[in-house]
Amino acid sequence: MRRHRIAAALAAATVAAGTAFTLAAHAGASAAVGAAALSSNWYASAPYLMPQSNNPPDPVTVMSATGQKAFQLAFILAPNGGGCSPTWDGTSAVSSDTTVANVISRIRGAGGDVSVSVGGYGGTKLGQTCSTPAATAAAYQQVIDKYGLRAIDFDLEEPEYENDAAINNELGAAQILQRNNPGLFVSVTMPGTAAGTGWFGTQLLDKSKSLGFTPNNFSIMPFDGGFNGAASQTSALEAFHSLLMSHLGWDSATAYAHEGFSGMNGKTDVSEYFTQADFQTVLDYATSHGLGRFTFWSVNRDRACTTTTDNGVCSNVTQNDWDFTKFTARFAGATPPVTTTPPTTPPPTSTTPGSCAVAAWSATTAYNGGAVVSYNGHKWTARWWTYGDTPGGAAGVWVDNGAC
Repeated sequence: MRRHRIAAALAAATVAAGTAFTLAAHAGASAAVGAAALSSNWYASAPYLMPQSNNPPDPVTVMSATGQKAFQLAFILAPNGGGCSPTWDGTSAVSSDTTVANVISRIRGAGGDVSVSVGGYGGTKLGQTCSTPAATAAAYQQVIDKYGLRAIDFDLEEPEYENDAAINNELGAAQILQRNNPGLFVSVTMPGTAAGTGWFGTQLLDKSKSLGFTPNNFSIMPFDGGFNGAASQTSALEAFHSLLMSHLGWDSATAYAHEGFSGMNGKTDVSEYFTQADFQTVLDYATSHGLGRFTFWSVNRDRACTTTTDNGVCSNVTQNDWDFTKFTARFAGATPPVTTTPPTTPPPTSTTPGSCAVAAWSATTAYNGGAVVSYNGHKWTARWWTYGDTPGGAAGVWVDNGAC
């Protein structure tokens, strides 16, 4: 799965500092600071937000407009120059950070809280550079202590996702943090496929079982992999539910309670489109089946495109600002404020697979060079053998033959 989450970073918008909070020292378990801890359903609903790049919005403005109380701040990485110390985006050392600390202070001052996400699609992950699970955990413990965290997300993607030693470090670290920080909400997020997740995802589940590690939640990202609308996403979630049962030995109710959805609003990196109606359908599925998490990438993108079509900072679909964040607030049990002029949602520019005269592209089919498929209303011809490479994606496997 190719997941280009981080668009060309815009100049970081520095959010004004709110009330300063006292950092807690680690004493076996991290001390809680700032506002009172939220219930776990808020951490399970927290949408992703990049606090230093992709034109970050003021989170307090978003809170006021949506009722959302928690955000998933992204991403903690290894330093770009190497090493086993935590940084924001590979560039800003957590140890000397004040910018993100001020963002967190503002959120807590408004009655909210944060989780922090480690990993993501780009950059070098601490699981790749730290030597052991204990060393990896020690790096993440610095983040927990610095910000007094009550929740943390392990976003395990390519290429780390395909590295057994790195995944062992990450899952082992998550287990250590869970043990040393009682009550810490731990989520694990991984790529999604039509089968729920791919081979590396099932290996991740098996590794968790062998370690005896059970996070609060395993979430899949059903986008950037041949998905088209909510039906394809709920189908993937149902398939993932089956994988949780078969690989972890859980009954149906336990599997649903530990399962989560992590979507992408609007236009995805490979030109799939997910509208407000799609989010409503998946939310209905999540609540009716008792899923344990509902989130999306990202708040930075949760606004209409006006002066730019940069997919890192706007959704490329018709919307009011923060429309998609309201779905996460509803999952947490809140009733968001009503938008005065709700937008009409036009059909996305992509078309239903199969509307062309040729067969629709499938993420689970191997194609030889010269194969012709339809995808997003266009015909595509494969340059060479391919499996899982989305037409129009970064691999350049497919030649666009134009609209059907």
